[in-house]
Amino acid sequence: MSGYHEPVEEMKQQDRDFSRALNSMKEEIEAVDWYHQRVATTTDPTLKAILEHNRNEEIEHACMILEWLRRNMMPWDDQLKTYLFTKLPITEIEGAENGQETPEEKSPSTKGTLNIGNLR
Repeated sequence: MSGYHEPVEEMKQQDRDFSRALNSMKEEIEAVDWYHQRVATTTDPTLKAILEHNRNEEIEHACMILEWLRRNMMPWDDQLKTYLFTKLPITEIEGAENGQETPEEKSPSTKGTLNIGNLR
């Protein structure tokens, strides 16, 4: 397997597996992009349906690798728990995790208050 930046003989089997998974993820994402571009530009409805199916299969493959990474490389688990399936604006999630206020918390609601803040 090529693409190692460190001597492969110094890497543990688990580290080589991480590299395999990450490289496979890159390949799947690239395939999603290629198929999506083809879907966006084809004018033949049957070909479009086939290409959409193929694109969606590549998304499935990428998700399977992502789940393997989540289960086996702990920082993935932590980060995915933080960022996936939330309602907060994506760029503000890290601040919320670090105890910083989100815009919703910073701007007081005027409903049912005099909007003068905490008097204590």
